[in-house]
Amino acid sequence: MASLSEQECEACRADAPTVSDAELKELMPDIPDWRIDEVDGVPQLSRSFKFRNFAEAMAFANRVGEIAEHAGHHPAILTEWGRVTVTWWTHKIRGLHRNDLIMAARTDELIAD
Repeated sequence: MASLSEQECEACRADAPTVSDAELKELMPDIPDWRIDEVDGVPQLSRSFKFRNFAEAMAFANRVGEIAEHAGHHPAILTEWGRVTVTWWTHKIRGLHRNDLIMAARTDELIAD
């Protein structure tokens, strides 16, 4: 099977299933620095990335925006001096979809580059 970041995102419908606990247990080791937070009853994947300055943080945030736009799946991105927090979840289903984990893995790859 392809690595998580190489998998394709699928168009998400309002009736799409959220990821199961078994899927999370299987896939979370591929994105070990991400955490699952519940916000207003909605599980979300979140990770903060540290940078030396605002310019580097902004450049990273823009790269995340580019991969999000390409995939048609958009996170919350908080850009601060020296830090970017990226949060993925699927609004239509008010929870986590496999797409969110795929995009978290792709976000991790931006740091590795």
